Amino acid sequence: MNAAESKHAATMRQCRETLAKNSKTFAMAARLLPGASRDRAASLYSYCRLVDDAIDDCPPERQEAALTALQGELQGVYVGEGLDAPVLSAFHAVVETTNLPKRYPDELLAGMAMDVRSQRYHTRDELLLYCHRVAGVVGLMMCHVFGVTRESALPQAAQLGIAMQLTNICRDVAEDFGLGRIYLPRDMLEAAGAHNVPTHPAGALPDDPELIRAMASVMRSLLSEADRYYRSAERGIAALPFRAGLAARAAMYLYRDIGTVIASRDFDPRRGRAVVSTPRKLLIVAKVIGVHLLSLPSYWLERLRARSGARLPCVVLSFPDEVLR
Repeated sequence: MNAAESKHAATMRQCRETLAKNSKTFAMAARLLPGASRDRAASLYSYCRLVDDAIDDCPPERQEAALTALQGELQGVYVGEGLDAPVLSAFHAVVETTNLPKRYPDELLAGMAMDVRSQRYHTRDELLLYCHRVAGVVGLMMCHVFGVTRESALPQAAQLGIAMQLTNICRDVAEDFGLGRIYLPRDMLEAAGAHNVPTHPAGALPDDPELIRAMASVMRSLLSEADRYYRSAERGIAALPFRAGLAARAAMYLYRDIGTVIASRDFDPRRGRAVVSTPRKLLIVAKVIGVHLLSLPSYWLERLRARSGARLPCVVLSFPDEVLR
C-alpha cells in the first residue's frame, strides 16, 4: 500500500468511526451497504457531523465566526483547496465522484445559520424550511451518494430527511429547551392552549401543565406529519440500488420507531430522550429485510426502466414547491 492509499484508508477509518460513535441507528443501517457506498455515506455523514459540532460545541459569541469558517471550508471542498482535514478531503472525493450540487451543502449551512441566530419558529412552514435545510438536503445528497438516476425520486428522498428531523425535534424537546431552543412552532403551541411560551428557554422544562399539554399535542401533530413523509419516502426506495434501498429502508423504519416510543409515553416531553433498544432494532432490521425482499419485482422493473440513458441527477430541487409536491 503506497502513501496515498494508506492516507485514504486512514481517512475512511476515521469517517466510519465517526458514524459508529455518533449515530447507532445510521451505523446499523450502513452495515447493509456495499463497501464503496458505505464509505461515501460515512464521508457525507462525517462532514455533516463536523458542521453540526462546529456550531454546537462553540460558545455563542463565536458561532458566527465558526459559521463563516465553515462557509470557507465548503468553498475549498468545491475548488479542491484547503483539504488538510481528513473529513474535508473525504467529502471532496464524494463531491468529485457523485456530481453533488453545491446548493445542497450551502442549504445545510443556511440551516446552521438559523440555529446560530436563534431563530424562533412561529409557524409550521418556518419549521419545515429548517428541517429541509438541515436534513432534507442530506436526503438529496444521499441520492448522489447512492447513484440514483430517477429524478422523480428526489422529492421523496428530501421528505425522508424532513421526516427524520421532525422525529428528532420531537425526541429532543427537553434537551433543546435546555440549550435555549424551541423548535415546536409557536402558533401551534398557542393553538393547543399554551399561553406562556418562553421567549428565552433555558434549563429544565417549566412546571407548567398547560405548556406541557400543548407540547404533547404539537409533538403528536408533527409526528403524524412525519409519518406522511415516511410513507411517501418508502414509495421512492425502488429508485435506489438494491442494497442502498435496504439500508435506506432500515434507517427509515428505525427512525420511525422512535416516534412509536414517544407515542407510548403519551408524547410527554419530560420523559427523556426516546431510545429504541438494540434487541428491538435487530427485530426491526429483520423485518426490513423481509419487506425488502418482497419488493424485488419493483426493483427489477426499475432497473429495466433505467437501463438506457441512466445518469446522476442534474436538477437541483428548490424548497418548498419541488420538495413537498
